[in-house]
Amino acid sequence: MRTFLKAFKIPELRKKIFVVLGILLVFRLLAAIPVPGIDPTRLQGFLSGNQLLGFLNIFSGGALANLSVMMLGVGPFITATIIMQLLTMVFPRLKEIYYEEGATGRAKFNRISRYLTVPLAALQAYGLLNLLTNQGVIPRLGFASVLQNVIVITAGSLILMWLGELITEQKIGNGISLIIFAGIVSGIPQALQSIIFSYTPSLLTTYLIFLVVAVIVIAGVVFVTEGERKIPVIYSKRVRGNKMYGGASSYLPLKVNQAGVIPIIFAISLLLFPQFLAQIVALFAPDFSITLQGWVTAFSNNFALYGIAYFALVVIFTYFYTSITFNPEEIAKNLQQSGGFVPGIRPGDPTTHFLKSTTAKITLFGAIFLGLIAVLPIMTQGITNTKSLTIGGTALLIVVAVALETFRQIQSQVSLREY
Repeated sequence: MRTFLKAFKIPELRKKIFVVLGILLVFRLLAAIPVPGIDPTRLQGFLSGNQLLGFLNIFSGGALANLSVMMLGVGPFITATIIMQLLTMVFPRLKEIYYEEGATGRAKFNRISRYLTVPLAALQAYGLLNLLTNQGVIPRLGFASVLQNVIVITAGSLILMWLGELITEQKIGNGISLIIFAGIVSGIPQALQSIIFSYTPSLLTTYLIFLVVAVIVIAGVVFVTEGERKIPVIYSKRVRGNKMYGGASSYLPLKVNQAGVIPIIFAISLLLFPQFLAQIVALFAPDFSITLQGWVTAFSNNFALYGIAYFALVVIFTYFYTSITFNPEEIAKNLQQSGGFVPGIRPGDPTTHFLKSTTAKITLFGAIFLGLIAVLPIMTQGITNTKSLTIGGTALLIVVAVALETFRQIQSQVSLREY
């Protein structure tokens, strides 16, 4: 709290905070503008019975529940970014742009991701509209109306992506993450209202257990998010001219959850893909589309099968994404060039093997943690038999991670101006 009070006393930081709050307010206003001609009751029932689209609704900031022009949220941009990061393993030139060309390369990489967002948003918009039409949530539209809606929804995703970049430019938080954060937090009053209205004295014990578990989950999320393994590093002494350099000791922090929430997002994107594919295939093979849609519906309604697949995908993608973002060979090379070494480990290949082994061990814990967080809502509904009592593990993880990261950036801005 003291840090925030100091931030508001600095005119430049105060202006940045108000700019960010204003942009988030614009996002919430746009997310409340619905597409005309929908059945809200049927839409709510359809989303509550579909785990995958319920997750997509979280990432759209509740805009999908309103069927607003922002219904896709930042999902297409996140998917485009993930695809681009995966392509760095296939195309060496992309890897060179992302890892070796510095800030210029990252800017070029992000620009390609934005271009890729446009076709992805258009495909997702058409698939989602077709799905909701088949479910009777929205009336069947002609080709011109469908094309118009696809263009509007795609433009909404691009506007949201632009708003996220405007927030990032203020350097007090990641724009995309803060937009998702704002969407999740905005749904808290409705969730509390649902819990209060569904309360009965017979469920008092269930509510108390739920409250205890919720506190434990929040503490666990904070603990794992902040958890790290500190690898000691010692720098050898070097003499250059009349001065001596090095001799200092430091540490290399290895986060328990290095992948963040990305594996969950990627797992959900993979699980959502057959559902959108079934709607797109309807243009060419209507019979096969109906069959595919039946398989997808049966799979999503089977909580046990869906939960196992979801957990397995999150664990696999945690290892996969960590291997992309964390390069032990590059770190070992940089340590050796700067005269640093891990005590008891020889520089070069032995350091690389040590870092790989250590990362694999701590990633196992992080992967299992992410998997449990992902399936926590399913487990909660199965135990309590109450849909209103759902500990949104993924949403909670995002809220805690974004809040901590934003606080760190504000704290660093305050410290910089104090010095």
